[in-house]
Amino acid sequence: MDLSTLWYVLAGVLIVVGLLGIVLPALPGLPLVYAGMLIAAWNNGFEAIGVWTLVALGVMTLFSFAIDIFSTAIGAKRVGASRKAIVGAVLGTLGGLFFMPIGLFVGPFIGALAGELIHLRRLDRDGFGQATKVGVATWMGIVLGVALKMALAFAMLALFVLAWYF
Repeated sequence: MDLSTLWYVLAGVLIVVGLLGIVLPALPGLPLVYAGMLIAAWNNGFEAIGVWTLVALGVMTLFSFAIDIFSTAIGAKRVGASRKAIVGAVLGTLGGLFFMPIGLFVGPFIGALAGELIHLRRLDRDGFGQATKVGVATWMGIVLGVALKMALAFAMLALFVLAWYF
């Protein structure tokens, strides 16, 4: 196996790990996908993939950061979540990383629920109902974000393959 083949293998591994990183927040998903594509383009001497394709792929990668930031907040704000609920969702996501894979799904919900309960300062049925609604909306925002980033990843892959072969 020559050095060129090793570079392509590394690029492929980065792309696959990046795709996994879309679902697992501990990994920087789309930046890894972009890094793999950049290595493949570099290894090919930038003959198949030009600068404008790399710029477009880079912009798409940057857009994924906006998706990460806004998807959770939009889900929570849609049902009137407090800042404490949003902070709780972020902390719950970080805490959930230690209890993979279940923690990734439960952590943001529990964090948003706890943050909203702290904000409301009521543990009655109405307070718990509002906090639960905020937790579910926050979780749905995260799921929407993952779906959008997955679509973005496949759009990046399609652009890369089209540029490589055409």
